[in-house]
Amino acid sequence: MSLNWEGLLIGASTFLIIGLFHPLVIKGEYYFGLKVNWAFALGGIAASIGALVIDSLFWSAILAVVAFSCFWSIKEVYDQQERVRKGWFPRNPRRK
Repeated sequence: MSLNWEGLLIGASTFLIIGLFHPLVIKGEYYFGLKVNWAFALGGIAASIGALVIDSLFWSAILAVVAFSCFWSIKEVYDQQERVRKGWFPRNPRRK
């Protein structure tokens, strides 16, 4: 009997990718405001295209997770802006 580790690796990678995007949203909103949404959109589009054209199912799945994490981050930047407005996170004094 052989074990298929790809499913577990995809799950662990998904966990790490989502964990990585949380501080990216916070720092992106702090330093760039809503302008960071363009980076998330372009990253999501690029990762989506990569997921479609790559032959490996494992790497295609990882790129798809990155793509949808980028797309979800666009919404989260707006939510982060609201959290900053409520005082839950610091406002960048250098940015208007």
